[in-house]
Amino acid sequence: MRNLFVRSGVRLAVRRAACLAVSGLALSVAGGWSGGSAFAQNAPPVSGQPSSVPTPAPRSVPSSFADLANRLLPSVVNVSTSAVLKPAKNDDKGPDSSDPDGPQVPSFQPGSPLEKFFHDYLKHKPAPNRPPRRQQALGSGFIIDASGIIVTNNHVIEGADQVSVTLQDGTEMPARIVGRDSQVDLAVLEVKPKHPLPTVPLGRSDRARIGDWVLAIGNPFGLNGTVTAGIISSRGRNVEHGLYDDYIQTDAAINRGNSGGPLFNLSGEVIGINTLIYGGAGGDSIGIGFAIPADDARGIIDQLRRTGHVSRGWMGLKFQDVTNDIAETLDFHKPDGSNGKGTLVSEIDPKGPAAKAGLEVGDIITRVGDQDVTGQTMPRIIASILPGTQAQLTVWHKGAFKTLPITLAQSPTPPDMPPSDTHQPEHRHAALGELGVTVSSIDADARTQYALSDDQRGVLVSRVEAGSPAASRGIAEGNVITQVGQDQINTPDDFAKAIQRLHDRKKTEVLLLLQDDDGLRWVPVPFLGN
Repeated sequence: MRNLFVRSGVRLAVRRAACLAVSGLALSVAGGWSGGSAFAQNAPPVSGQPSSVPTPAPRSVPSSFADLANRLLPSVVNVSTSAVLKPAKNDDKGPDSSDPDGPQVPSFQPGSPLEKFFHDYLKHKPAPNRPPRRQQALGSGFIIDASGIIVTNNHVIEGADQVSVTLQDGTEMPARIVGRDSQVDLAVLEVKPKHPLPTVPLGRSDRARIGDWVLAIGNPFGLNGTVTAGIISSRGRNVEHGLYDDYIQTDAAINRGNSGGPLFNLSGEVIGINTLIYGGAGGDSIGIGFAIPADDARGIIDQLRRTGHVSRGWMGLKFQDVTNDIAETLDFHKPDGSNGKGTLVSEIDPKGPAAKAGLEVGDIITRVGDQDVTGQTMPRIIASILPGTQAQLTVWHKGAFKTLPITLAQSPTPPDMPPSDTHQPEHRHAALGELGVTVSSIDADARTQYALSDDQRGVLVSRVEAGSPAASRGIAEGNVITQVGQDQINTPDDFAKAIQRLHDRKKTEVLLLLQDDDGLRWVPVPFLGN
């Protein structure tokens, strides 16, 4: 049986992907919808078997969460996004390409008006010269810095060209995407409040135990400030949603719209960021939700705040978990005689760090630094080490242990870059008379009108004077200028300053990197009078 994950955020107008019903159950992501896979149940403990784990003193069940909720609610926010809905790649295909699970299109004579009508209607194909439609999305977030730094899920803001944050008191502010990471599904936003905001700290999720009380606060289905309570149901869940799965599982009710919201312990610390739910066919909660552990998120959030993206270490090898069968076959055992644990190297990039360190196919890595590793934990541990850092590997090689130093390289997977315009510059237009153009900052309206991507950099040509130097070189309204010579530009002020520098150097023309429907091209443009 295949289960399905659904993001726990709310999509208004258009859903990005449909959830598949499987015996009435579906795995949902707390903010859009995405496929996942089944996970095995743990074997039940044997009754009557003595436990070696000491039993801590029992803690009383809270009589109420009211005081805690009242203290935490002001730090949780509603995240609202808007994005251009771009047509699908196969929108130009005929009715025969329609989804077999979706609405069925009756057969009409090819090229007939009825065929075109039904195809355009069911595919939502816009009429000629009609701007692309926009979609809205809702999610949750929480404030970690009084200056206006907010944490949420990447899937809440992915593809957005407008982001706004609403506080508990109803105050709404535009937000800038500081950085995002799709690998672990985290994003950092920034707002500019008029006064310091209430914050919550990131706690130590590794200290959280199965059975501990937790509170989830967020905006399920757009219902602001919803508080639900439950316990930690499990730890270290790998639900095959991504390479770095290490989720906290909880039975606190989490629904679509909770994405990016905090999971609190009873001390009021954030120990998880709510991300996935295991729900019914409609994506509603049945009491199994998943949160990114705070200890996994802390380093990523720090990098996003500093650089806007995440740099991950890379070893240049492929590996798999050492199962009991593999350990028995290789006679790989611990000193006490039990089967060994680690990661078995299956392939090595000949130019990667692993090859330079002397690792070989068939080696078993048991420790990285002072941390034991398995096939599940290895990706997270390696990714958490910054490129250029040297680490010590403990390796089982042909029946003996040895230590190998390795210097990690930069992961070849490109980082996720934030959109360019979630905060508009102070001056949104600049008129350059010596070129005969007016340029503007790229905002949501420009993206909609000219179908620009959410990460498009540069300035938009909003006007070209007839007979001007720019017009003589084929520059037209709707073109995007991304560079002046070797200088990257992102605002009209950048463009004006770059032109002024050329004037100061007595140059008679400017070399522009121009983007139009045909792609990028360099265009030399003389100054007026030259």
